[in-house]
Amino acid sequence: MTAIIARITQLRPGIVRVLGCNPGPMTLQGTNTYLIGSGDKRVLLDVGETSNTEYITSLVSVLRQHNTTIDKIVISHWHPDHIGGLSDVLKCLPDCSSSHGQTEFYVYRASGCVQDSKTDKEDDPLPDQTSFIPLKHHDEIRTEGATLRIHHTPGHTTDHAVLELLEEKAVFSGDCVLGEGTAVFEDLQTYMASLQLLVKLCPSIVYPGHGPTVEEPVTKIQYYIDHRNQREKQILETMNTQTPKFLTTMELVKTIYKDTPEHLHLAAANNVNHHMHKLLKDGKVTSQGDRWCLAARCDKL
Repeated sequence: MTAIIARITQLRPGIVRVLGCNPGPMTLQGTNTYLIGSGDKRVLLDVGETSNTEYITSLVSVLRQHNTTIDKIVISHWHPDHIGGLSDVLKCLPDCSSSHGQTEFYVYRASGCVQDSKTDKEDDPLPDQTSFIPLKHHDEIRTEGATLRIHHTPGHTTDHAVLELLEEKAVFSGDCVLGEGTAVFEDLQTYMASLQLLVKLCPSIVYPGHGPTVEEPVTKIQYYIDHRNQREKQILETMNTQTPKFLTTMELVKTIYKDTPEHLHLAAANNVNHHMHKLLKDGKVTSQGDRWCLAARCDKL
């Protein structure tokens, strides 16, 4: 049964989850944003989507209740449900909404391959008086009551990062690990490496970008890894036993997903295609146009 997420939840001292109020197939009940720290200036992780008055109302309510404001914003990655609400959030902060003496506001994001991304600044212009501070792997952000260590975790996106809360064995996982279901990704090879990194962190709790808190995170992350490894094993076995040495993605789908309704085969093909590109990078397959062959079998042609 799906756990209902309240608009505002005090998860523990120093962590308040503010729901983005943007439910959907990809966002589940909405984007989770987090107000982190215990002082009169705190860190906000992610800002929801643009023009969502319900979210801004909730955020302002939390700031008033705790008699605090935000002096640092960290963006887990560049997707619009995590970065889109930046202008709206800045407008509700006293230092940014005043027409006199407005100061530069710095927003933190991981430095990945973002300059080459089609979703970079040209498509998503920053609000006036706002600049990004790039965060490197293992950089730290400090606020009263919390020290956050950045871990670059590409895969879901090139610039994706998770935040490790050093005061407890906790991780804010963005879209790398969800509270329900499995995550989508742009690059499976880097995503698997990021999952392995999270296993090594061995968090006792994960606060995800979507869905409820994950109370047994290592078990869930290992499930993600095992699920992908099992699918890869199926693909390799299928390619080794099929008579044609070169197979298209859809030919693989029709064998591996033979018990899946045909109208879902296109979605399955996208999944298999991610695996094929990982196997290509791993040197286990070769490609010829839109067809794939096991590297070991191809050498014998």
